[in-house]
Amino acid sequence: MDLRIDIPLALLLLLPLLIYFIWTFWRERERLKKSHIVVLGIRILAVCCLVFALAGPYILLPIKEQQIVFLVDRSASMNTTEQELTDFIVESLQSKKNNQAAGIYSFASTVQTEATLTGDLKEVPKFSAFKNNGETNIEQSLQIATGIVDPKKATRFILLTDGNETKGDVLEFATKLKSSAMSIDVVPFQQKVTNDVSLKSFVSPQIAYAGEQQQLVTEIYATEAGQGELLLYENDQLIHREAVELTEGSNVFTYKHSMQSEGLVKYEAVVQVGEDAIYENNKLTSITMVQSEPRLLIVNGYDIASPIAAALGQHAINYDVIAAESLPNDLSNYLQYNAIIFDNVPGHVVGEAKMLVIEQAVKNFGVGFAMIGGENSFGLGGYFKTPIETLLPVEMEIKGKEQLPSLGLVIVLDRSGSMYGSKLELAKEAAARSVELLREEDTLGFIAFDDQPWEIIETGPLHDKEAAVDTILSVTPGGGTEIYRSLALAYENLADLQLQRKHIILLTDGQSQPGNYEELIEEGKGNNITLSTVAIGSDADGSLLQQLSEMGSGRFYDVIDEQTIPSILSRETAMISRTYIEDNPFYPTIYNASGWNPLFAQGVPQMNAYIGTMPKQGAVVVAESAKEDPVLAQWQYGLGKTFAFTSDSTGKWTGDWARWQDWGMFWQTMLSQMLPSYNDIAYDVRLDADGSFIITDPTNEAAFLDIVAVNEVGEELETQLEMISASQVRATVDTEQGLIFFRIADEEQAIYQAGLTVPYSEEYELKPVNERLITDLTEQTGGAILKEPAEAFRDFTTKGAERQNIALWLLLAGMLLFFIDITIRRFGWGFFIKPRMEAESVEQKPIQAEDTNVAQLLKGMKKRS
Repeated sequence: MDLRIDIPLALLLLLPLLIYFIWTFWRERERLKKSHIVVLGIRILAVCCLVFALAGPYILLPIKEQQIVFLVDRSASMNTTEQELTDFIVESLQSKKNNQAAGIYSFASTVQTEATLTGDLKEVPKFSAFKNNGETNIEQSLQIATGIVDPKKATRFILLTDGNETKGDVLEFATKLKSSAMSIDVVPFQQKVTNDVSLKSFVSPQIAYAGEQQQLVTEIYATEAGQGELLLYENDQLIHREAVELTEGSNVFTYKHSMQSEGLVKYEAVVQVGEDAIYENNKLTSITMVQSEPRLLIVNGYDIASPIAAALGQHAINYDVIAAESLPNDLSNYLQYNAIIFDNVPGHVVGEAKMLVIEQAVKNFGVGFAMIGGENSFGLGGYFKTPIETLLPVEMEIKGKEQLPSLGLVIVLDRSGSMYGSKLELAKEAAARSVELLREEDTLGFIAFDDQPWEIIETGPLHDKEAAVDTILSVTPGGGTEIYRSLALAYENLADLQLQRKHIILLTDGQSQPGNYEELIEEGKGNNITLSTVAIGSDADGSLLQQLSEMGSGRFYDVIDEQTIPSILSRETAMISRTYIEDNPFYPTIYNASGWNPLFAQGVPQMNAYIGTMPKQGAVVVAESAKEDPVLAQWQYGLGKTFAFTSDSTGKWTGDWARWQDWGMFWQTMLSQMLPSYNDIAYDVRLDADGSFIITDPTNEAAFLDIVAVNEVGEELETQLEMISASQVRATVDTEQGLIFFRIADEEQAIYQAGLTVPYSEEYELKPVNERLITDLTEQTGGAILKEPAEAFRDFTTKGAERQNIALWLLLAGMLLFFIDITIRRFGWGFFIKPRMEAESVEQKPIQAEDTNVAQLLKGMKKRS
């Protein structure tokens, strides 16, 4: 048992109090009686009790139970050591004592439980799979482990690791364990690597010019001599393949390459060998800004040659023409262009993942964007509530300009078990978007089916869109697949309704039992019901669904990319719910807009048709139809300029515009306004040793820079900026391995683009055991570096203890002594002595004859006689 005090400085209060009591005693010493001295002593004792209570005294009661926690490093650098780790723990447990509890937890970038802390642990369970093993965070594992154990008991954490932490700072955390009952032991382990080849560095020039020959330098490290193959890629296209002889140690290879691509160009180096211990360190990327003339990407939705390319001519600008199916997935492939034009491109072919990347290219990197009308564009293309609609100056939904046909829509959705996950979630989101396109007076039905139909929303007038959306989004997956009965129910619900348009959309990813579909659909056609079908994934019965859509006078969609489902349903709903195409010839009204008015100085040609849209607030309408719909609109979206031309490019809708002598100049004017304004200042962006990025501004105005970081798939990354000096700012970006694109803009919104690669984690580098960290960690916490398994359960040098606070008892004692003091001063010592003296006198008084019971009885009899 050990007595301790929390606030020892409080004991200094005793000094003036004792001086006062001593001075009082000295001054009154001649008049003090013995009883007074006793009272003074009681008072001094009471004051001491109260002062000690203020000091927070407590006693430590020993606890015999002890805790041993095994923390097993399961990161990538320990891949081949699992059996050794298990053997060590198994042998250690044989030395466990009855008063010792043990637990096993594994860690890498996160922590997971293998065996909970218990006194009954005798065997080591099979370790569970560990997915996120690309980092080693020892600090976090100890933080979590200290929260699991009982802090009152003596605790030993046993780290089985190579000590190569890639995240956190375990030594800083270990300082918090000083003066506690917790210590850290370490068992050093290192994976055995027989042969590994890794890319140590891959360098391409930061800035180059188109056609200029530059050097791509690759450094390969090999643990032993051998043969390999080096592959170099430019924007995912192979540009060089070479067989290489590798010597033990560092090998440097240089390849001279003429920069053909333009803009931000991604280069990638890959090394391949027959046997390799770690594959994750075999690839590195690098980014080069290739300066050149502006470049345009035309995405052509027609089966013929691009009408826009023909109108521009061969020498107006460098351009590439591709089909929507060939659109790239990565941001780097879009940043090589200065502007993008979608010409009659259906949204369901693009998919929302690519739309999101394009939106980032426009918003944060200033890439211009234009959408051109056609039967597969705008609302008819399924762009409602997509990232493309977000960046355009017009909305796809038309509101209340004319009398629209009455509509009944029933969505039949497969909710079978095979739809579980993203398929079902995207399908529900698609159905919800379709509801938002409907009017309140439209009719809606929603049937979800598995092995039977479930009528989630009964077919009837749509009174509450929000409630309908919530109901659809709440659908959960079920069992099997039964299409026919669900489709029959949808036809039955629409059959007798007096509506101008009645449509069914069927979405499924599976097969179904046979049914009399032909008779069902023929009867439905007699009731003016049409049917479109969506086959999701390769397992769907595509031939049946295509046949159903043809019989039902609808459309068939074969979906491989699940991200396109929302666009498909938006397109289907738009096509049946609105008359989007306005096909009455008219002369557009041209408004005063910078750069456009000189083009129409000689008059405005007649136009045949366009797709109806609504201008957004803040958009500039350059040309307007007779119905006051936008024909040409523009606005600023982030750093990019975007345009909506709601007529087409072929001449079918544009009419006389396509025969107009300034038709080519019209496209060149749009293109010149789409092109971003780039900054001529060469900002230097470099990766620092701590993983942050240092951005240097040669004009010493770094404080005014607007900096955004985006990854390869178009996700804007969380970025923290810290000013270092007038010319430098540090950007800490939350990201993993891969490419990062920086957009740097000054106060005038001039744009500078830069791209850097975050190399593979240090976890995949071959490193020896970090003996310095292990030694410092054990010495700092009073632990040891273990060599034998039995040492894990050796005797503890520090014992666990439970804290018992005694301040309350001292406080009560002080109050009792003060009560005694007050009582003596008020009533004197007689208050304590007199009752005792009276009791003693009663005991010593002799009994008289008249006090006996017999005498009393005789006295009573005399009175009665």
